[in-house]
Amino acid sequence: MHVVVIGAQWGDEGKGKIVDFLCDGADVIVRFSGGANAGHTIVRGDEIYKLHLVPSGIIWSDKTVVLGSGMVIDPEAFFSELHQLTEQGVLWEGRVLVSDRAHVVLPAYRKLDIELDQNRPDPIGTTGRGIGVAYSKKAMRDGFRIIDILEDETFATIDAEDREFLEQFREPLSRMVVDVQRFMELKGQKTVLLEGAQGTLLDLDLGTYPYVSSGCSAAAGACLGSGVGPRAIDRILGVFKAYSTRVGNGPFPTEFIEGRDEQLIEHIRAVGHEYGVTTGRPRRCGYLDLVALRYACRANSIDSLALTHLDVYDAMDEVKLCVAYDVGQGTVDTFPASRTVLDRATPVTKRFPGWKTPITGITRYQDLPTAARDYIAFIEEFTGVPVDVVSVGPDREQTIVRRDPWIRS
Repeated sequence: MHVVVIGAQWGDEGKGKIVDFLCDGADVIVRFSGGANAGHTIVRGDEIYKLHLVPSGIIWSDKTVVLGSGMVIDPEAFFSELHQLTEQGVLWEGRVLVSDRAHVVLPAYRKLDIELDQNRPDPIGTTGRGIGVAYSKKAMRDGFRIIDILEDETFATIDAEDREFLEQFREPLSRMVVDVQRFMELKGQKTVLLEGAQGTLLDLDLGTYPYVSSGCSAAAGACLGSGVGPRAIDRILGVFKAYSTRVGNGPFPTEFIEGRDEQLIEHIRAVGHEYGVTTGRPRRCGYLDLVALRYACRANSIDSLALTHLDVYDAMDEVKLCVAYDVGQGTVDTFPASRTVLDRATPVTKRFPGWKTPITGITRYQDLPTAARDYIAFIEEFTGVPVDVVSVGPDREQTIVRRDPWIRS
């Protein structure tokens, strides 16, 4: 069985925790897109793991993880992350594989990434990790893949300074490299979790272009980046937060307004720990955007949803969410492609009473406060997609499963 986990917002939805939780039912975890610009946080008791390139399943000692073909890999960041995992007691050797078709992020790409963004009339707000440059080089057919730096003939065509940098990584990478298509074929009937990065609204084609990532963070990318065809996908799980966040520039119709919504911003950032794992930047925060969420569900054929950070609202007197946009000439309830329309859009909100009680210790859905269940029921009705998983805290044990994503419907 193959289950895809993607972000249904602008990234930072809590995919790392959900993937970690679902790993109990998986044999293999494949990260199919993105690079070191991603940040997945996993909490296990007192231990916190912050991952950027390595798939979240690495924390499980009996799982194999694969960095897929759709990724762009910075070798220095990759081995630094593996070193950090070793220091945290994670025995990863022999369990981390890298697709021979994944592309490489070279040192010069980072500087070029920042320079390009600074010279744009309207900067995107890149993380400066060289991700966009690596993907553009790939599209222009000027990039280098993992297999290219391992074979002497193609390695010799790389700039001398870059060769000197890459030399230290060739031998350890050679022990990890794999033909991911052949690997997945040999796995046959194994259960495979396909892990995305960023979110649908940052996808190069589906997102708020040009304020997007350079890779494919939608469900369709799971096939290209993992070595399996579309017919092999059994379920697509979309992860979203009880509110919305965004890092970097770009339209954000439901964003809280500085000066007006200061208390909301401070509360969400403090309780939800809304600071970038990769950059440390405070995230922009706003109401849950159901217009965008429904768009993500439809664009990805999402079968079920995983709701995270619901506990962040525990102390709120009321909870609001967005059901339409006021665009100045009326309202719309579909997600527009036009960035100028999105820029002037303001949220039409619906209010719900808060539940005013802590939910972090609740383990059964029926034990959630009525107000919390009403909030979830409205989300399901609006999107037309069931919420099968509800996270009520950062630890993997603080997860309520209504329907098991590993069970075929």
